[in-house]
Amino acid sequence: MARFVVSIAGVWLAAATLALPCIGSAQDLRSYVVNGDAIAQSLTGMPGDAARGRALVLDRTSTCILCHSGPFPEVKFQGDLAPSLAGAGSRWNEGQLRLRLVDASRLNPGTIMPSYYRLDGLVRVGASWRGKPILSAEQIEDIVAYLASLRE
Repeated sequence: MARFVVSIAGVWLAAATLALPCIGSAQDLRSYVVNGDAIAQSLTGMPGDAARGRALVLDRTSTCILCHSGPFPEVKFQGDLAPSLAGAGSRWNEGQLRLRLVDASRLNPGTIMPSYYRLDGLVRVGASWRGKPILSAEQIEDIVAYLASLRE
């Protein structure tokens, strides 16, 4: 049964990801350095905006709340396939959050979480998405700022 649930979740996540607007191209990707389990430096060189980050997390097209739940009382249906985002800022620092958004597969090769800011080594990518990140560097930083603010 668990395999069936993951398969359905994977299909749902893939379909939801297709609904995201294409952001930029490979030429727009900013370089970053992974140290251990984190990307310490901001992708933009500036902190993100937590209010914009919260809006992105709650927007179903970003796919966050399809799998995650959190302190979002106004959202009726939240996911339960991934860890709750409540207290994310207490569990992970900004660099750790950033790597999880940029490329969670570096930490868990079997994850169903999309690599929001990675282009290389991906398979089964739709033609309109090839060579384009799901989120921009600014959107990644906004979500990092919001998640870092979630303390228990």
